[in-house]
Amino acid sequence: MERRRMDAALLVLLLGHLAAALEVPLDLPQPPTITHQSPKDYIIDPRENIIIHCEAKGKPHPSFSWTRNGTHFNIDEDTNVSMKPHSGTLVVDISGAKAEQYECVYQCTARNKHGTAVSNNIVVRQSRSPLWSKERINPIVVQEGVSLVLPCRPPAGLPPPIIFWMDNNFQRLPQSNRVSQSLNGDLYFSNVLREDSRNDYICYARFPYTQTIQQKQPISLKVLSLDAINDTMAAFYNDTDLFSDDPADERKPTFLVPSGPSSSKTVLRGQVLEMECIAEGLPTPDISWSKVSGELPAKRTYFLHYQRTLRIVNVSESDAGDYRCTARNKLGTVHHNIHVMVKAAPYWISAQPRNLVLAPGENGVLTCRASGTPKPSITWAMNGIPIENSPKDLSRKVEDDTIIFTDVQTGSSAVYQCNVSNPYGYLLSNAFINVLSEPPRVLTPANKVYQVIKNHPALMDCASFGSPIPKITWFKDSRSSTLDGDPYILHDNGTIEIHTAQAHNAGKYTCVARNSLGKEENHILLEVKEPTRILKQPEYKVVQRGRSAVFQCKVKHDPSLVPTMTWLKDDGELPDDERFYVDSDSLTITEVSEIDAGVYTCIMNTTLDHDSASAELTVVEATPTPAVVTEQPDPPTDLELTDQKKRSVQLTWTPGDEHNSPIMKFLIQYEDSLHHRGHWHNLTEVAGTRTTAHLKLSPYAHYTFRVLGLNAVGLSRPSFPSRVYKTEPAAPDENPTGVQGLGTEHDNLVISWKPLTGLQSNGPGLHYRVMWRQKAVNSDWNTASVANTSKFVVSGTPTFVPYELKVQAVNDHGAAPDPAIAHGYSGEDLPVAAPNNVQVMVLNSSLAEVHWDPVPSKFIRGHLKGYKVYYWKERSLHKHNPHHVEKEILTFSGNHSHGKLPGLHPYSLYSFNVRIYNGKGEGPPSPTQEFETPEGVPGAPTSLLVTNTDLDSLTLEWNPPHVRNGRITGYTLKYQPVNNSNELGPVEELALSANETSVTLSNLRHSTRYKFYLNAKTERGAGPTISQETVTIMDEGNTQTSHPIARPPPHHPHNNAMPASPFRNVNSSVGDDGALISWEYWGPEKSVYVEYKLQNSEGEEEWQKELVNGSQNVMLKGLKGGLSYRVRLVAKGHHDQPLHQSQELLVKVPAVASRQVDIATQGWFIGLMCAIALLILILLIICFIQRNKGGKYPVKEKEDAHTDPEFQPMKDDDCTFGEYSDNEDHKPLKGSRTPSNGTVKRGDSDDSLVDYGEGGDGQFNEDGSFIGQYSGKSVSRETAEGHESSEAPSPINAMNSLNSFV
Repeated sequence: MERRRMDAALLVLLLGHLAAALEVPLDLPQPPTITHQSPKDYIIDPRENIIIHCEAKGKPHPSFSWTRNGTHFNIDEDTNVSMKPHSGTLVVDISGAKAEQYECVYQCTARNKHGTAVSNNIVVRQSRSPLWSKERINPIVVQEGVSLVLPCRPPAGLPPPIIFWMDNNFQRLPQSNRVSQSLNGDLYFSNVLREDSRNDYICYARFPYTQTIQQKQPISLKVLSLDAINDTMAAFYNDTDLFSDDPADERKPTFLVPSGPSSSKTVLRGQVLEMECIAEGLPTPDISWSKVSGELPAKRTYFLHYQRTLRIVNVSESDAGDYRCTARNKLGTVHHNIHVMVKAAPYWISAQPRNLVLAPGENGVLTCRASGTPKPSITWAMNGIPIENSPKDLSRKVEDDTIIFTDVQTGSSAVYQCNVSNPYGYLLSNAFINVLSEPPRVLTPANKVYQVIKNHPALMDCASFGSPIPKITWFKDSRSSTLDGDPYILHDNGTIEIHTAQAHNAGKYTCVARNSLGKEENHILLEVKEPTRILKQPEYKVVQRGRSAVFQCKVKHDPSLVPTMTWLKDDGELPDDERFYVDSDSLTITEVSEIDAGVYTCIMNTTLDHDSASAELTVVEATPTPAVVTEQPDPPTDLELTDQKKRSVQLTWTPGDEHNSPIMKFLIQYEDSLHHRGHWHNLTEVAGTRTTAHLKLSPYAHYTFRVLGLNAVGLSRPSFPSRVYKTEPAAPDENPTGVQGLGTEHDNLVISWKPLTGLQSNGPGLHYRVMWRQKAVNSDWNTASVANTSKFVVSGTPTFVPYELKVQAVNDHGAAPDPAIAHGYSGEDLPVAAPNNVQVMVLNSSLAEVHWDPVPSKFIRGHLKGYKVYYWKERSLHKHNPHHVEKEILTFSGNHSHGKLPGLHPYSLYSFNVRIYNGKGEGPPSPTQEFETPEGVPGAPTSLLVTNTDLDSLTLEWNPPHVRNGRITGYTLKYQPVNNSNELGPVEELALSANETSVTLSNLRHSTRYKFYLNAKTERGAGPTISQETVTIMDEGNTQTSHPIARPPPHHPHNNAMPASPFRNVNSSVGDDGALISWEYWGPEKSVYVEYKLQNSEGEEEWQKELVNGSQNVMLKGLKGGLSYRVRLVAKGHHDQPLHQSQELLVKVPAVASRQVDIATQGWFIGLMCAIALLILILLIICFIQRNKGGKYPVKEKEDAHTDPEFQPMKDDDCTFGEYSDNEDHKPLKGSRTPSNGTVKRGDSDDSLVDYGEGGDGQFNEDGSFIGQYSGKSVSRETAEGHESSEAPSPINAMNSLNSFV
């Protein structure tokens, strides 16, 4: 009877295990199951919100509630607590409360109509990182050799802090077998040395949750030798030694930790056991460990802190017993025994209780098998209520750790809790019993594909669910019989296994799940792949330093699997070095060195398997070798085509002899005997270390390949060609490019494209399908097929209409993909309309702006290119004769509606019209309109001549400007004297009427150089000046002059008749800068030249010429002094043929003469200079005497104040000291502070050194720059004062005085 009961129990247990393998789909009714919860001991960060997790599943979805400290926790009453939607997770917002309020024990309950599941008791505690208590730590002074303990005593934190010792620089203090940290954080010295003295022993505590570090006050330690102690104490005890002169005694070890001969320690199963023994002694003791009652577990034992700590991880009951630590030095040995007791919190012996799914009338078992030390107690609950308080159920029987269910019925579903506890902890597990009637369903995805490697096991799943539990049967292909027995193994969960898969095992499998309520089947596909194998393994290499090493690793694999090659060096990754080059089947290392030596492994991985092989590289020193002769490599051999596919092939070859020069690369060429017989083309290049290449090919070609090797010397001869490889024809892959549509006539459309090459055709019968349609019209495509051409003409099209175009490549095997749409236009025609509303705005005398309305697009009849403005000058407004000028055109590209006309002539009448133009040409012009430009400033007078030069008078003659730009309203004449130092005198200005062409100036100073400036004026202002210089005649008897007086010129009748030649008033004047030629020109030609050559030139000397278009004068420079030149003006036509020329002028260039007599070599001058020097010396002596007597010397003070050589004196009225220079060689010295005439004005204050002439306003020269005030005295003052100045003589004054008479 007892035997039957035991058999029945075993049967029920077996059924229970089978049922436990089932997972209930979530769409079926089921009690709650807790899927996620917070840990039992839950330490939180007080700075963050508290989140207590509780997640569960069930059908229907469970509701949640909580208890806190064993009583119901009403979440709605606490505004700081909320529960996540569709979840039991609590979120505590600590921004409005303190975390301490929520340090409690929490438990979550999940329930639905089928049962109730409960979570563990979750103890919530906040982490703490308290500060160190403030304390005063006195310095520690010890004798060298004694033992010492520096206490840490960190504040108690949660969790406990991590302790370490550092110095002020945050560097860890060095530890050794003499100095080490104990488990409680104290720092132990077995014996102290003098070098241990320091004042920054600091203990730090790091609290892991808050990531904060607390610091203890630094401890100062001073270690004194015996001599130092005796010297210190002698002062207090009459020089009596307190200690012996001998050093500290050596001593045998004694234990500092732990104390006594023995101790005990308790540890929990699965935790870490740490025991420490710290001994003091001199010399420093060594620590060793042993287990008295057995051996230390080698794989779980660690010695830390210089053998002072023994650590055993994952403690088990076998680790209980007696352990001994031994400390020894040369003076003795000491032992300490530690008795270890191992306790155990409850733990599962087998798996924790599993859910049961039973059909009505079935039996089942729930087991809760656990153990612990001491033995735990087991209690059961149903739906969170102790089972003894639950409703009675005749089908349920509780026997200690087991509940047996027999003949269960619908409605018996519930969640059972098993609680296993002892003094060291507890286990709580939820397991439900779910009574269901459910037909089978297969959970494995339909038509799942399993891939396995040949000769490896194959496992195919058929996961199912049903209640009662379905029975699984398997079939293959025809389903003639079930798969049962060799080679198939059927597992209880429905999985079928083939122990050694072969190619014939591949195919379609069917699994069928049946129970009393029905059946369901599923199809599985099994693919058996070829294994990956390394055919050519890397070989052992001995390579000289600096050379290259190549490891080959050729692999064969199943073609349907994608391989990945990985190389390792000494079982690690390859160095990140560009010298390491990994190819598809090789590893190359260039310029090897000793660090490259090692074991290299190639690993070929696929998604299913892998293979590997290794070889060693040895690097040796390079041996001196005689000079070698390098040549180009021999041609490669043994060309072979493998892995042949429709559009690719793999080419392999054997390299030829390198001839002492490594091959850098291989060049692969091909010949297509179908399309280009006899022509070899470059296909690709590969590195010189490779011997294979994967070649991409085109359809419909007859390929022959050859390979050439390249080294530093050159290319090898080509290899022998490979065999012919023919690719099959196919439809074209691509369509023609460059499709465009343009019209050559106004009624056609020419569609053109770039044709395909023979290789691009992909097959015979290549032709093109041309398609077009008007873009704006919803019409069908027009189609035409053409061959052997690259264009097609569509006739009879409307003018300039947009079209959509397509050109598709077609051959005998099909058409290319649908081509992209291109766009084009039919032919253009000339525009038929002119711009309307044309207006002009004159902006200034040389710029006008034209505006118009754009032409509507329907009248453009083509691509709008832009607008053109035709304009021309009719005549000048001060002349009545027409001005024959060619029309000028300004083009404005794009759709503009205005444009500016620059470079107009002032005071002129212009005409213009506007036209639109497209790609075909110009449209009709707009009506011609006229506009006038306002007056501008005139040009310079065409000439300025000095005539009738006399002692104190001269006559100036000039011709009006050729470019008047308006009505001349008058002239302005300015002139000023220039002394021999090229300094300018005061400016005189005369205003002359418009009809004057000459003026006579009188009362000029004799033998004085004058410079004249003349410009014309209109109402818009004055034009540029023309200048001239001359010298009045010298008269030694007359040294006084007065202001010049202008006399009116003699009247000359005007001749208004135009000369036969377009040139008139041709004049010349010679100055220091060259010969100034001026003229008037009335002709239409624009190419005007001034030509000149020597008067008595021998032979046919060519005329020198200068282009002077648009000018009325020119300065001829570089003429030689003392010679005469023939000068003429010539106007030339379009073909450089002379049409007009002026009468020749004879220009005499005077010989170059010095402007002043070189008196530096004259005897009288040298004598005079010596006399002046003597006077200056006498003057200096007098000044020195006066100064010693206390007198003032204002000139000396002024000189001292002006010691800066760059200083320029200024008058109080801001007059500027000006300079004049007609060339760079005659510029006065920069910074000179001496007046040009060297005089000092009497009667002024002592501070004034320079007497400025009359007239206070500066003038401007012809280019607008400032002409400074002439620095010499005015004529009137010079005349009045004569030579009565009593100024102190100086060499500068003397020279200037002499120069005025030269």
